[in-house]
Amino acid sequence: MSKHRVSRRQFLNYTLTGVGGFMAAGMLMPMVRFAIDPVLEAEAGGEYHASKQKVSDLTNEPKRVDFKFKQKDAWYESDVTQMAWVYKDKEGKVVALSPICKHLGCTVSWKGNPDYPNQFACPCHGGRYEKNGKNIPGTPPTAPLDVYPTKVKDGFLYFGKPKPNNIVK
Repeated sequence: MSKHRVSRRQFLNYTLTGVGGFMAAGMLMPMVRFAIDPVLEAEAGGEYHASKQKVSDLTNEPKRVDFKFKQKDAWYESDVTQMAWVYKDKEGKVVALSPICKHLGCTVSWKGNPDYPNQFACPCHGGRYEKNGKNIPGTPPTAPLDVYPTKVKDGFLYFGKPKPNNIVK
């Protein structure tokens, strides 16, 4: 029977490696959790926020629609109010455009410039958009207005998270 004896040097090496590994794991776990947690958490982008706008009251003229929702940032929860320009297109489909100009983030308004009726106008630097959100060439915005995904529930309009406007014709 051979007994394998552990030398003092090997014992200290095993002990220090084990303690060091335990300490490293204790420091790395919060960092790994912080990095992976958002991936594991359910995506908030799928949430829709209710408005008081009845879909039956919408026309082909863009209308400002405000909607509110609660937003949680870490431990702070706040009430957020956002708006959208909403209308029905020729097919009767609801179109909801973000009011945020793609140039510098100012708020655009429908028929905001009397020289250009039937367009969205940005008061900051003269940016203009067509009714469908497409930016007018030669004006500061370099991209179309974002669009809100919408859904209807009990006759009222619900808004999702804004997305790039890829439906511009």
